[in-house]
Amino acid sequence: VQLVESGGDMVRVGESLRLSCVASGFTFRHWDMTWVRQAPGKGPEWVAAISTNNHSRYSDSVKGRFSISRDNTKDTVYLQMNSLEFEDTALYYCARIRAPFAAFIRGSFDIDVRGQGTQVTVSS
Repeated sequence: VQLVESGGDMVRVGESLRLSCVASGFTFRHWDMTWVRQAPGKGPEWVAAISTNNHSRYSDSVKGRFSISRDNTKDTVYLQMNSLEFEDTALYYCARIRAPFAAFIRGSFDIDVRGQGTQVTVSS
């Protein structure tokens, strides 16, 4: 079971990035997925989640700027990030959600597989 992220970069405030996460070793379409970020000195924060039937949810910090999607034919989940801000600087990783989707988005941070992450740095 493996998740591999890509797409992180150093960008300027206001620019956009698209992250990708390719899954292998499990039946991707059967699992809800999430993007999580962790900034230096801070705990993990889930920013977007998508269910097996394409329901999506976002943290308040990224709502309206980020968009999560999935392509089950490619076993891939994406995170489109627009209007990036300094505060978006973090290591971003994708993860497989173990909790029921409704519980996860209400705060049950229960994941069982995660990738190594890809770094996003936003500067002026």
